[in-house]
Amino acid sequence: MNDNIGFDDIRLEYLSIAEARRRSGLRLVLGAYPIPGPWREACKGLFDVKGLTYDSVCTANAGASDLDFGMNGTQSELYAWTAQSSAPVAIWNDERPRSSWIDQLNLAERLAPEPRLVPSDITERMQMVGFINEIAGENGFGWNKRLLLVHDGLSALSPQDEGYTFWKTLADKYLYTPERGVAAKARAIDVLKLLGAQLALQQQRGRRYLVGERLSALDIYFATFYALIDPLPPEVCPMASSYRPSYVNHDPDIAAAVTPALAAHRDIIYREHLVLPIAF
Repeated sequence: MNDNIGFDDIRLEYLSIAEARRRSGLRLVLGAYPIPGPWREACKGLFDVKGLTYDSVCTANAGASDLDFGMNGTQSELYAWTAQSSAPVAIWNDERPRSSWIDQLNLAERLAPEPRLVPSDITERMQMVGFINEIAGENGFGWNKRLLLVHDGLSALSPQDEGYTFWKTLADKYLYTPERGVAAKARAIDVLKLLGAQLALQQQRGRRYLVGERLSALDIYFATFYALIDPLPPEVCPMASSYRPSYVNHDPDIAAAVTPALAAHRDIIYREHLVLPIAF
């Protein structure tokens, strides 16, 4: 694939896993291919908002994306270090690697308590955790958007076709079945409607963010996962052009579940809190 994305001056510099294991401090294992993988971008966003510096790490397969981790034989070093084969992973000094969103958030809060991204109020904190899990957890919004991609990909191909192996491997990673592929759309819509209602309630209270009165991790996860509906424009998200069509939503029912305020909220969070242009 030969995509001319520009922005060479903002490209991340990646360490190999071998190099990263010899270092201390904060290291984030990320897919190096230029697509805004939502789990990757959310993890980066947590530490960026905290003002924490980190080394970016990629596996031996320098062209891997978050779609590719664990799909070939190049991830043995990652597995040996982290006991799993997906990115992102956050590692602090010689502590255990953190590969789940909740562990990454807790690490960010401990390393830099301010600005806090977890509400101090227990009700708001429980709301935030529940909402993020519906976005980023297993069988959440991001998971089901991947199931939709797999469903479309496998439905259009036979086992003999080029590309079938890629989609079949991705299907295995996300526990795809045809029944789950059909159900994925409704689950994704449910999450979007819930987030839209939550933002509307907050705005009625005179609040700008999805929970509480200040930026929380929920806003970061929403903004980064919104790339699965409508990626930021090329001038601030110079993603590989061949991947952009698969990120853009083409389903009118999913589009109808997104309120104008919800769509605008992504832009506000990026403009006021996250790093632009997105660096790959």
